[in-house]
Order: sequence, then C-alpha cells, then structure tokens
Amino acid sequence: MRPEDVRALALMLPGVEEGAHMGHPDFRIGGRIFATLWIDDERVVLKFPAEHQALLVEAEPDLFDPVPGAWGRRGWTNLSLDGADEETLRSALLTAWRYLAPEALRD
Repeated sequence: MRPEDVRALALMLPGVEEGAHMGHPDFRIGGRIFATLWIDDERVVLKFPAEHQALLVEAEPDLFDPVPGAWGRRGWTNLSLDGADEETLRSALLTAWRYLAPEALRD
C-alpha cells in the first residue's frame, strides 16, 4: 500500500478530517487523532485499544508493532505499508476510527 491509499481510505470514513502535527498528515474524528501518516517511513501510526494492539502484534508481527515507549503502551501502533494489503489497511483504519468515533457515527 502507498501513503495515498491511507489518505483515500481514511477520508472515506464518516466525519474524518485531515490535519497535521509534528510535520505529518493525520486523520481526526471529533478533533481526536486516530491515525498519523509517516510518508517517508511508509507507515501509518494508529490508535487502538491496548488489547487489540496486542492481538495484532501477535498475529502479524511483520506488519504491526507498538510505538516505542509510553505512546505504544497507550495503544499507538505502527502499521508498515510495505507488505500491507488493502483489506488489512481498511480494517486497521476502521478499528482505530471506531475506537475514537462518537457513538452516533459508529451505528
């Protein structure tokens, strides 16, 4: 997958707005960041519940790994775009979006 794919898929989700922080494009729902795109590193950083992060890292360690330090312990997770297919990317973005989206949008 490519960074353009992340942008296109993220912006398809209801209520998502693109922003930026720390020099990287990010995607927000209700002002809260659920994904940050690291274009040069060909990865997207996603916010997951800690339990979901653990499942992904165990199931697909070549694609998913926790962000180092406290951010990773809070559920922030790297997804390598090199090797990720569209289904994996879509699912990861949707899960991160659902984690932070208001209930009215999730239904």
